[in-house]
Amino acid sequence: MGKVTGFLEFGRVNEHYEPVPERVRNYKEFVITLEDVEAKQQGARCMDCGTPFCNSGCPVNNVIPDFNDLVYRGDYRNAIAVLHSTNNFPEVTGRICPAPCEAACTLNWNDTAVGIKSIERKIIDEAWEQGWVQPQPPLHKTGKRVAVVGSGPAGLAAAQQLARAGHDVTVFEKNDRIGGLMRYGIPDFKLEKMHIDRRVAQMEAEGVVFRSGVLVGGMPDGTKVANLSTETVSAASLLEGFDAVLLAGGAEQPRDLPAPGRELAGVHFAMEFLAQQNRTVAGDTVGGQISAAGKHVIVIGGGDTGSDCVGTSNRHGALSVTQFEVMPMPPEHEDKALTWPYWPYKLRTSSSHQEGCERVFAVSTKEFVGADGRVNGIRTANVEMKDGKFVEVPGSEHTLPADLVLFAMGFVSPVQTILQAFGVKADPRANAAAATEGSAAYRTSVDKVFAAGDMRRGQSLVVWAIREGRQAAQAVDEYLMGASILPR
Repeated sequence: MGKVTGFLEFGRVNEHYEPVPERVRNYKEFVITLEDVEAKQQGARCMDCGTPFCNSGCPVNNVIPDFNDLVYRGDYRNAIAVLHSTNNFPEVTGRICPAPCEAACTLNWNDTAVGIKSIERKIIDEAWEQGWVQPQPPLHKTGKRVAVVGSGPAGLAAAQQLARAGHDVTVFEKNDRIGGLMRYGIPDFKLEKMHIDRRVAQMEAEGVVFRSGVLVGGMPDGTKVANLSTETVSAASLLEGFDAVLLAGGAEQPRDLPAPGRELAGVHFAMEFLAQQNRTVAGDTVGGQISAAGKHVIVIGGGDTGSDCVGTSNRHGALSVTQFEVMPMPPEHEDKALTWPYWPYKLRTSSSHQEGCERVFAVSTKEFVGADGRVNGIRTANVEMKDGKFVEVPGSEHTLPADLVLFAMGFVSPVQTILQAFGVKADPRANAAAATEGSAAYRTSVDKVFAAGDMRRGQSLVVWAIREGRQAAQAVDEYLMGASILPR
Protein backbone atom coordinates (compact mmCIF):
# COMPACT_ATOMS: atom_id res chain seq x y z
CA MET A 1 0.00 0.00 0.00
CA GLY A 2 1.04 3.61 -0.44
CA LYS A 3 1.40 4.79 3.13
CA VAL A 4 0.04 2.94 6.13
CA THR A 5 -1.25 6.09 7.79
CA GLY A 6 -1.91 8.03 4.58
CA PHE A 7 -5.70 7.96 4.86
CA LEU A 8 -5.35 9.55 8.31
CA GLU A 9 -2.81 12.20 7.32
CA PHE A 10 -4.22 13.44 4.01
CA GLY A 11 -7.68 14.53 2.96
CA ARG A 12 -9.38 14.02 -0.37
CA VAL A 13 -8.35 16.59 -2.97
CA ASN A 14 -10.60 17.11 -5.97
CA GLU A 15 -9.36 18.25 -9.35
CA HIS A 16 -9.60 22.01 -9.79
CA TYR A 17 -11.85 23.75 -12.33
CA GLU A 18 -11.23 26.93 -14.23
CA PRO A 19 -13.64 29.69 -13.09
CA VAL A 20 -17.10 29.60 -14.66
CA PRO A 21 -16.88 33.06 -16.32
CA GLU A 22 -13.73 31.94 -18.17
CA ARG A 23 -14.63 28.41 -19.16
CA VAL A 24 -18.07 29.19 -20.65
CA ARG A 25 -16.36 31.38 -23.25
CA ASN A 26 -14.95 28.39 -25.11
CA TYR A 27 -15.25 24.64 -25.65
CA LYS A 28 -11.90 23.58 -24.22
CA GLU A 29 -11.48 21.23 -21.27
CA PHE A 30 -11.43 23.14 -18.00
CA VAL A 31 -10.53 20.46 -15.44
CA ILE A 32 -6.97 20.89 -14.20
CA THR A 33 -4.98 17.67 -13.76
CA LEU A 34 -3.57 17.05 -10.29
CA GLU A 35 -0.10 18.31 -9.46
CA ASP A 36 2.52 15.66 -8.63
CA VAL A 37 2.29 16.28 -4.89
CA GLU A 38 -1.52 16.10 -4.95
CA ALA A 39 -1.47 12.83 -6.86
CA LYS A 40 1.15 11.43 -4.48
CA GLN A 41 -0.99 12.26 -1.46
CA GLN A 42 -4.12 10.78 -3.05
CA GLY A 43 -2.20 7.60 -3.82
CA ALA A 44 -0.96 7.53 -0.23
CA ARG A 45 -4.55 7.56 1.03
CA CYS A 46 -5.34 4.15 -0.54
CA MET A 47 -5.63 1.57 2.24
CA ASP A 48 -4.99 -1.50 0.06
CA CYS A 49 -8.13 -3.04 1.54
CA GLY A 50 -8.25 -6.78 2.09
CA THR A 51 -11.28 -6.77 -0.17
CA PRO A 52 -10.75 -3.87 -2.60
CA PHE A 53 -14.33 -3.03 -3.50
CA CYS A 54 -13.03 -0.41 -5.94
CA ASN A 55 -11.88 -3.22 -8.24
CA SER A 56 -15.34 -4.75 -8.48
CA GLY A 57 -17.01 -1.34 -8.59
CA CYS A 58 -15.02 -0.58 -11.75
CA PRO A 59 -16.59 -2.30 -14.80
CA VAL A 60 -13.15 -2.92 -16.39
CA ASN A 61 -11.79 -4.11 -13.03
CA ASN A 62 -8.89 -1.66 -12.94
CA VAL A 63 -6.19 -2.81 -10.51
CA ILE A 64 -6.66 0.34 -8.48
CA PRO A 65 -4.65 -0.30 -5.28
CA ASP A 66 -1.61 -1.22 -7.36
CA PHE A 67 -1.55 1.94 -9.47
CA ASN A 68 -2.38 4.07 -6.43
CA ASP A 69 0.71 2.68 -4.72
CA LEU A 70 2.86 3.26 -7.81
CA VAL A 71 1.71 6.88 -8.05
CA TYR A 72 2.53 7.38 -4.37
CA ARG A 73 6.03 6.13 -5.15
CA GLY A 74 6.32 8.32 -8.24
CA ASP A 75 6.59 5.30 -10.57
CA TYR A 76 4.31 6.46 -13.38
CA ARG A 77 6.00 4.22 -15.95
CA ASN A 78 4.77 1.09 -14.19
CA ALA A 79 1.51 2.76 -13.19
CA ILE A 80 0.50 3.20 -16.83
CA ALA A 81 1.41 -0.44 -17.53
CA VAL A 82 -0.95 -1.53 -14.75
CA LEU A 83 -3.69 0.83 -15.95
CA HIS A 84 -3.39 -0.23 -19.59
CA SER A 85 -3.59 -3.89 -18.61
CA THR A 86 -7.35 -3.47 -18.04
CA ASN A 87 -8.30 -0.22 -19.80
CA ASN A 88 -7.50 0.71 -23.40
CA PHE A 89 -8.55 4.35 -23.09
CA PRO A 90 -7.94 5.74 -19.57
CA GLU A 91 -7.70 9.27 -20.99
CA VAL A 92 -11.43 8.93 -21.75
CA THR A 93 -12.59 7.27 -18.53
CA GLY A 94 -10.32 9.57 -16.51
CA ARG A 95 -12.34 12.47 -17.89
CA ILE A 96 -15.95 11.37 -18.34
CA CYS A 97 -16.51 8.26 -16.23
CA PRO A 98 -18.82 8.87 -13.23
CA ALA A 99 -16.33 6.82 -11.15
CA PRO A 100 -18.29 3.93 -9.65
CA CYS A 101 -14.91 2.87 -8.26
CA GLU A 102 -14.96 5.87 -5.93
CA ALA A 103 -18.49 5.07 -4.79
CA ALA A 104 -17.16 1.62 -3.83
CA CYS A 105 -14.04 2.94 -2.09
CA THR A 106 -13.93 2.04 1.61
CA LEU A 107 -13.11 5.66 2.47
CA ASN A 108 -16.34 6.69 0.76
CA TRP A 109 -18.11 5.45 3.87
CA ASN A 110 -17.10 8.86 5.24
CA ASP A 111 -17.59 10.66 1.90
CA THR A 112 -13.81 10.96 1.46
CA ALA A 113 -13.08 8.39 -1.26
CA VAL A 114 -9.62 8.24 -2.76
CA GLY A 115 -9.56 10.41 -5.90
CA ILE A 116 -9.21 7.37 -8.15
CA LYS A 117 -10.53 9.05 -11.29
CA SER A 118 -8.17 12.00 -10.91
CA ILE A 119 -5.23 9.62 -10.34
CA GLU A 120 -6.19 7.71 -13.50
CA ARG A 121 -6.19 10.91 -15.50
CA LYS A 122 -2.86 11.96 -13.99
CA ILE A 123 -1.26 8.64 -14.95
CA ILE A 124 -2.34 8.67 -18.59
CA ASP A 125 -1.62 12.38 -19.09
CA GLU A 126 1.89 11.80 -17.74
CA ALA A 127 2.30 8.75 -19.98
CA TRP A 128 1.39 10.70 -23.12
CA GLU A 129 3.65 13.58 -22.11
CA GLN A 130 6.60 11.24 -21.55
CA GLY A 131 6.03 9.35 -24.81
CA TRP A 132 5.33 6.03 -23.10
CA VAL A 133 2.15 5.32 -25.09
CA GLN A 134 3.48 3.60 -28.18
CA PRO A 135 2.00 1.28 -30.82
CA GLN A 136 2.08 -2.43 -29.97
CA PRO A 137 1.92 -4.20 -33.33
CA PRO A 138 1.67 -8.00 -33.22
CA LEU A 139 4.75 -10.12 -33.70
CA HIS A 140 2.83 -12.56 -35.89
CA LYS A 141 -0.24 -12.26 -38.10
CA THR A 142 -3.00 -14.87 -38.09
CA GLY A 143 -4.38 -14.22 -41.54
CA LYS A 144 -7.88 -13.86 -40.09
CA ARG A 145 -10.02 -10.86 -41.02
CA VAL A 146 -12.40 -9.16 -38.58
CA ALA A 147 -14.90 -6.39 -39.35
CA VAL A 148 -15.90 -4.10 -36.50
CA VAL A 149 -19.03 -2.05 -37.15
CA GLY A 150 -18.97 1.11 -35.03
CA SER A 151 -16.03 3.14 -33.77
CA GLY A 152 -17.22 4.08 -30.30
CA PRO A 153 -15.47 2.83 -27.16
CA ALA A 154 -16.65 -0.78 -27.55
CA GLY A 155 -15.61 -0.99 -31.19
CA LEU A 156 -12.25 0.68 -30.65
CA ALA A 157 -11.39 -1.40 -27.58
CA ALA A 158 -12.24 -4.61 -29.44
CA ALA A 159 -10.37 -3.54 -32.56
CA GLN A 160 -7.21 -2.73 -30.62
CA GLN A 161 -7.26 -6.03 -28.75
CA LEU A 162 -7.91 -8.05 -31.91
CA ALA A 163 -5.18 -6.25 -33.86
CA ARG A 164 -2.68 -6.96 -31.10
CA ALA A 165 -3.68 -10.61 -31.31
CA GLY A 166 -2.55 -10.58 -34.93
CA HIS A 167 -5.84 -10.33 -36.80
CA ASP A 168 -6.48 -7.98 -39.72
CA VAL A 169 -9.10 -5.60 -38.35
CA THR A 170 -11.21 -3.12 -40.31
CA VAL A 171 -13.43 -0.65 -38.44
CA PHE A 172 -16.47 0.74 -40.25
CA GLU A 173 -17.93 4.07 -39.11
CA LYS A 174 -20.90 5.76 -40.76
CA ASN A 175 -19.82 9.27 -39.77
CA ASP A 176 -16.94 11.21 -41.28
CA ARG A 177 -14.63 10.87 -38.27
CA ILE A 178 -13.75 7.99 -35.98
CA GLY A 179 -14.97 7.93 -32.39
CA GLY A 180 -18.70 7.24 -32.41
CA LEU A 181 -20.59 8.98 -29.61
CA MET A 182 -17.26 9.93 -27.99
CA ARG A 183 -16.69 12.08 -31.07
CA TYR A 184 -20.12 13.56 -31.67
CA GLY A 185 -21.99 12.98 -28.42
CA ILE A 186 -19.61 14.21 -25.71
CA PRO A 187 -18.89 17.96 -25.77
CA ASP A 188 -15.31 19.07 -26.26
CA PHE A 189 -15.32 20.87 -22.92
CA LYS A 190 -15.51 17.41 -21.34
CA LEU A 191 -13.39 15.50 -23.85
CA GLU A 192 -11.26 17.24 -26.44
CA LYS A 193 -11.09 15.15 -29.57
CA MET A 194 -7.31 15.10 -29.77
CA HIS A 195 -7.50 12.27 -27.24
CA ILE A 196 -9.39 10.17 -29.79
CA ASP A 197 -7.17 11.24 -32.68
CA ARG A 198 -3.93 10.09 -31.10
CA ARG A 199 -5.44 6.74 -30.12
CA VAL A 200 -6.61 6.27 -33.70
CA ALA A 201 -3.06 7.04 -34.88
CA GLN A 202 -1.69 4.47 -32.43
CA MET A 203 -4.16 1.84 -33.64
CA GLU A 204 -3.38 2.54 -37.29
CA ALA A 205 0.28 1.91 -36.48
CA GLU A 206 -0.83 -1.39 -34.92
CA GLY A 207 -2.49 -2.40 -38.19
CA VAL A 208 -6.13 -1.37 -37.71
CA VAL A 209 -7.78 -0.07 -40.89
CA PHE A 210 -10.42 2.62 -40.42
CA ARG A 211 -13.13 3.26 -42.98
CA SER A 212 -15.13 6.33 -42.04
CA GLY A 213 -18.15 7.60 -43.93
CA VAL A 214 -19.25 4.00 -44.60
CA LEU A 215 -22.76 2.97 -43.57
CA VAL A 216 -23.34 -0.74 -42.99
CA GLY A 217 -26.84 -2.05 -43.65
CA GLY A 218 -28.70 1.17 -44.38
CA MET A 219 -30.64 3.68 -42.30
CA PRO A 220 -34.42 4.07 -41.91
CA ASP A 221 -36.06 7.04 -43.60
CA GLY A 222 -36.63 10.11 -41.45
CA THR A 223 -34.26 9.10 -38.66
CA LYS A 224 -32.63 11.83 -36.58
CA VAL A 225 -29.53 9.72 -35.93
CA ALA A 226 -26.31 11.35 -37.14
CA ASN A 227 -25.32 9.88 -40.50
CA LEU A 228 -22.55 11.52 -42.50
CA SER A 229 -21.84 8.51 -44.71
CA THR A 230 -20.94 8.77 -48.37
CA GLU A 231 -20.86 5.04 -49.03
CA THR A 232 -22.98 2.02 -48.09
CA VAL A 233 -21.85 -1.59 -47.78
CA SER A 234 -24.13 -4.56 -47.30
CA ALA A 235 -24.16 -6.98 -44.42
CA ALA A 236 -23.76 -9.79 -46.95
CA SER A 237 -20.47 -8.34 -48.21
CA LEU A 238 -19.04 -8.24 -44.69
CA LEU A 239 -20.16 -11.80 -43.98
CA GLU A 240 -18.54 -12.94 -47.20
CA GLY A 241 -15.33 -10.94 -46.89
CA PHE A 242 -14.50 -11.37 -43.19
CA ASP A 243 -14.00 -14.32 -40.87
CA ALA A 244 -15.92 -12.60 -38.06
CA VAL A 245 -18.05 -9.48 -37.67
CA LEU A 246 -18.49 -7.54 -34.41
CA LEU A 247 -21.47 -5.19 -34.15
CA ALA A 248 -20.40 -2.45 -31.75
CA GLY A 249 -22.52 0.56 -32.66
CA GLY A 250 -24.25 2.72 -30.11
CA ALA A 251 -27.81 2.73 -28.79
CA GLU A 252 -28.64 5.70 -30.96
CA GLN A 253 -32.43 5.52 -31.18
CA PRO A 254 -33.54 8.42 -28.94
CA ARG A 255 -36.58 8.35 -26.70
CA ASP A 256 -39.25 10.66 -28.09
CA LEU A 257 -41.98 12.67 -26.34
CA PRO A 258 -45.06 12.75 -28.60
CA ALA A 259 -46.96 15.47 -26.72
CA PRO A 260 -49.18 17.94 -28.56
CA GLY A 261 -47.05 20.52 -30.38
CA ARG A 262 -44.17 18.08 -30.91
CA GLU A 263 -43.98 19.14 -34.56
CA LEU A 264 -43.17 22.77 -33.77
CA ALA A 265 -39.81 24.16 -34.91
CA GLY A 266 -37.37 24.48 -32.05
CA VAL A 267 -38.11 21.06 -30.53
CA HIS A 268 -35.13 18.74 -31.06
CA PHE A 269 -33.41 15.61 -29.85
CA ALA A 270 -30.31 16.32 -27.78
CA MET A 271 -28.02 14.55 -30.22
CA GLU A 272 -29.06 16.83 -33.05
CA PHE A 273 -27.91 19.77 -30.93
CA LEU A 274 -24.73 18.23 -29.49
CA ALA A 275 -23.44 16.63 -32.69
CA GLN A 276 -23.78 19.89 -34.62
CA GLN A 277 -21.81 21.76 -31.98
CA ASN A 278 -19.02 19.18 -31.96
CA ARG A 279 -18.78 19.38 -35.74
CA THR A 280 -18.56 23.16 -35.51
CA VAL A 281 -15.75 22.94 -32.95
CA ALA A 282 -13.96 20.54 -35.32
CA GLY A 283 -14.03 23.22 -38.00
CA ASP A 284 -16.95 22.01 -40.13
CA THR A 285 -19.44 24.39 -41.68
CA VAL A 286 -22.82 23.22 -40.41
CA GLY A 287 -25.89 24.52 -42.18
CA GLY A 288 -28.96 25.31 -40.11
CA GLN A 289 -27.17 24.87 -36.81
CA ILE A 290 -29.40 24.79 -33.75
CA SER A 291 -28.48 27.72 -31.52
CA ALA A 292 -29.40 28.47 -27.92
CA ALA A 293 -28.12 32.05 -28.08
CA GLY A 294 -30.54 34.49 -26.49
CA LYS A 295 -33.18 31.80 -25.96
CA HIS A 296 -35.05 30.28 -23.06
CA VAL A 297 -33.89 26.67 -23.20
CA ILE A 298 -35.75 23.71 -21.68
CA VAL A 299 -33.82 20.45 -21.40
CA ILE A 300 -36.06 17.45 -20.75
CA GLY A 301 -34.09 14.69 -19.04
CA GLY A 302 -31.84 14.77 -16.00
CA GLY A 303 -28.93 12.52 -16.99
CA ASP A 304 -25.49 13.13 -18.48
CA THR A 305 -26.83 13.98 -21.94
CA GLY A 306 -29.11 16.59 -20.42
CA SER A 307 -26.17 18.02 -18.48
CA ASP A 308 -24.18 18.24 -21.72
CA CYS A 309 -27.05 20.19 -23.28
CA VAL A 310 -27.00 22.57 -20.31
CA GLY A 311 -23.26 23.23 -20.63
CA THR A 312 -23.47 23.72 -24.39
CA SER A 313 -26.48 26.06 -24.08
CA ASN A 314 -24.62 28.22 -21.58
CA ARG A 315 -21.67 28.46 -23.96
CA HIS A 316 -24.03 29.53 -26.74
CA GLY A 317 -25.25 32.37 -24.53
CA ALA A 318 -28.71 31.13 -23.59
CA LEU A 319 -31.01 33.60 -21.85
CA SER A 320 -32.02 30.90 -19.37
CA VAL A 321 -31.59 27.14 -19.03
CA THR A 322 -34.08 24.91 -17.20
CA GLN A 323 -33.75 21.16 -16.84
CA PHE A 324 -36.78 18.91 -16.26
CA GLU A 325 -36.73 15.53 -14.55
CA VAL A 326 -39.87 13.44 -14.15
CA MET A 327 -38.47 11.67 -11.08
CA PRO A 328 -38.64 13.34 -7.66
CA MET A 329 -35.56 15.13 -6.39
CA PRO A 330 -33.11 12.53 -4.99
CA PRO A 331 -31.67 12.90 -1.49
CA GLU A 332 -28.49 14.97 -1.24
CA HIS A 333 -26.79 12.17 0.70
CA GLU A 334 -27.28 8.45 0.23
CA ASP A 335 -27.94 5.95 3.00
CA LYS A 336 -24.48 4.38 3.18
CA ALA A 337 -25.63 1.41 5.24
CA LEU A 338 -28.16 0.60 2.52
CA THR A 339 -26.14 1.26 -0.65
CA TRP A 340 -22.38 1.04 -0.08
CA PRO A 341 -20.33 -0.25 -1.95
CA TYR A 342 -22.84 -0.05 -4.79
CA TRP A 343 -23.66 2.96 -6.97
CA PRO A 344 -25.97 5.12 -4.84
CA TYR A 345 -29.12 6.98 -5.77
CA LYS A 346 -28.53 10.59 -4.75
CA LEU A 347 -28.60 14.13 -6.11
CA ARG A 348 -25.71 14.76 -8.49
CA THR A 349 -24.71 18.25 -9.52
CA SER A 350 -22.48 18.42 -12.59
CA SER A 351 -20.04 21.14 -13.59
CA SER A 352 -22.57 22.22 -16.24
CA HIS A 353 -25.24 22.72 -13.57
CA GLN A 354 -22.79 24.91 -11.67
CA GLU A 355 -22.47 27.12 -14.74
CA GLY A 356 -26.13 28.10 -14.55
CA CYS A 357 -29.28 26.00 -14.62
CA GLU A 358 -32.61 25.77 -12.85
CA ARG A 359 -33.46 22.16 -12.10
CA VAL A 360 -37.11 21.13 -11.80
CA PHE A 361 -38.01 17.69 -10.47
CA ALA A 362 -41.24 15.66 -10.51
CA VAL A 363 -42.55 17.48 -13.57
CA SER A 364 -44.25 16.17 -16.70
CA THR A 365 -44.62 17.86 -20.08
CA LYS A 366 -48.23 18.16 -21.26
CA GLU A 367 -47.94 20.31 -24.36
CA PHE A 368 -45.55 22.39 -26.46
CA VAL A 369 -47.12 25.72 -27.34
CA GLY A 370 -46.06 28.12 -30.03
CA ALA A 371 -46.87 30.69 -32.69
CA ASP A 372 -46.21 30.77 -36.42
CA GLY A 373 -45.02 27.18 -36.32
CA ARG A 374 -42.30 27.75 -33.72
CA VAL A 375 -42.26 26.77 -30.06
CA ASN A 376 -42.39 29.60 -27.52
CA GLY A 377 -43.57 27.81 -24.40
CA ILE A 378 -44.12 24.53 -22.65
CA ARG A 379 -47.09 23.54 -20.50
CA THR A 380 -46.28 21.25 -17.59
CA ALA A 381 -47.77 19.69 -14.50
CA ASN A 382 -46.23 18.34 -11.33
CA VAL A 383 -46.43 14.59 -10.82
CA GLU A 384 -46.21 12.18 -7.92
CA MET A 385 -45.90 8.43 -7.65
CA LYS A 386 -49.00 6.47 -6.65
CA ASP A 387 -49.35 2.71 -6.88
CA GLY A 388 -46.23 2.53 -9.03
CA LYS A 389 -47.45 5.11 -11.56
CA PHE A 390 -46.92 8.82 -12.07
CA VAL A 391 -50.12 10.80 -11.59
CA GLU A 392 -50.66 14.49 -12.13
CA VAL A 393 -50.98 16.72 -9.09
CA PRO A 394 -54.31 18.57 -9.42
CA GLY A 395 -53.98 22.32 -9.94
CA SER A 396 -50.22 22.16 -10.63
CA GLU A 397 -50.28 23.13 -14.30
CA HIS A 398 -48.15 26.05 -15.41
CA THR A 399 -46.51 27.34 -18.57
CA LEU A 400 -42.87 28.30 -18.99
CA PRO A 401 -41.25 30.24 -21.84
CA ALA A 402 -39.32 27.95 -24.17
CA ASP A 403 -37.65 29.02 -27.42
CA LEU A 404 -35.62 25.81 -27.65
CA VAL A 405 -36.59 22.39 -26.25
CA LEU A 406 -34.07 19.55 -26.16
CA PHE A 407 -35.02 15.91 -25.53
CA ALA A 408 -32.38 14.20 -23.39
CA MET A 409 -34.46 11.33 -22.03
CA GLY A 410 -32.08 8.57 -23.02
CA PHE A 411 -31.87 6.09 -25.86
CA VAL A 412 -34.13 3.10 -26.29
CA SER A 413 -32.08 0.79 -28.54
CA PRO A 414 -29.72 0.54 -31.51
CA VAL A 415 -31.12 1.59 -34.85
CA GLN A 416 -32.93 -1.58 -35.91
CA THR A 417 -31.79 -1.60 -39.54
CA ILE A 418 -28.33 -2.85 -38.55
CA LEU A 419 -29.76 -5.89 -36.74
CA GLN A 420 -32.23 -6.52 -39.53
CA ALA A 421 -29.52 -6.31 -42.18
CA PHE A 422 -27.59 -9.16 -40.54
CA GLY A 423 -30.71 -11.07 -39.49
CA VAL A 424 -29.66 -10.88 -35.85
CA LYS A 425 -32.26 -11.78 -33.26
CA ALA A 426 -33.13 -8.96 -30.85
CA ASP A 427 -33.86 -9.27 -27.14
CA PRO A 428 -37.08 -7.90 -25.57
CA ARG A 429 -35.47 -4.44 -25.36
CA ALA A 430 -34.61 -4.43 -29.10
CA ASN A 431 -30.87 -4.87 -28.48
CA ALA A 432 -28.81 -7.60 -30.15
CA ALA A 433 -29.44 -10.79 -28.17
CA ALA A 434 -26.17 -12.26 -26.91
CA ALA A 435 -24.92 -13.68 -23.63
CA THR A 436 -21.72 -12.52 -21.91
CA GLU A 437 -20.59 -15.82 -20.39
CA GLY A 438 -19.92 -19.33 -21.61
CA SER A 439 -18.87 -20.74 -24.95
CA ALA A 440 -21.33 -18.50 -26.82
CA ALA A 441 -20.26 -15.25 -25.13
CA TYR A 442 -21.06 -12.19 -27.25
CA ARG A 443 -22.27 -14.39 -30.15
CA THR A 444 -25.52 -13.42 -31.80
CA SER A 445 -28.04 -15.73 -33.43
CA VAL A 446 -26.10 -15.49 -36.72
CA ASP A 447 -22.92 -17.51 -37.19
CA LYS A 448 -19.68 -15.49 -36.89
CA VAL A 449 -21.56 -12.31 -35.94
CA PHE A 450 -20.87 -10.94 -32.46
CA ALA A 451 -22.27 -7.92 -30.59
CA ALA A 452 -20.93 -5.80 -27.74
CA GLY A 453 -21.37 -2.49 -25.96
CA ASP A 454 -24.57 -0.49 -26.31
CA MET A 455 -25.51 -2.64 -29.30
CA ARG A 456 -25.89 -5.58 -26.91
CA ARG A 457 -26.61 -4.09 -23.47
CA GLY A 458 -28.41 -0.88 -24.38
CA GLN A 459 -27.52 2.66 -23.36
CA SER A 460 -24.70 2.58 -20.83
CA LEU A 461 -21.39 4.10 -19.74
CA VAL A 462 -18.20 4.37 -21.78
CA VAL A 463 -16.43 2.21 -19.22
CA TRP A 464 -19.00 -0.57 -19.70
CA ALA A 465 -18.51 -0.32 -23.46
CA ILE A 466 -14.75 -0.72 -23.06
CA ARG A 467 -15.30 -3.77 -20.85
CA GLU A 468 -17.62 -5.39 -23.38
CA GLY A 469 -15.33 -4.54 -26.29
CA ARG A 470 -12.40 -6.23 -24.57
CA GLN A 471 -14.42 -9.28 -23.59
CA ALA A 472 -15.94 -9.57 -27.06
CA ALA A 473 -12.44 -9.40 -28.58
CA GLN A 474 -11.42 -12.35 -26.43
CA ALA A 475 -14.53 -14.25 -27.57
CA VAL A 476 -13.88 -13.47 -31.25
CA ASP A 477 -10.23 -14.48 -30.92
CA GLU A 478 -11.21 -17.78 -29.33
CA TYR A 479 -13.79 -18.38 -32.07
CA LEU A 480 -11.18 -17.79 -34.78
CA MET A 481 -8.22 -19.58 -33.20
CA GLY A 482 -9.75 -22.17 -30.88
CA ALA A 483 -8.14 -20.51 -27.85
CA SER A 484 -7.18 -17.00 -26.82
CA ILE A 485 -4.50 -15.37 -24.72
CA LEU A 486 -6.30 -12.03 -24.71
CA PRO A 487 -7.37 -10.92 -21.20
CA ARG A 488 -11.05 -11.00 -20.49
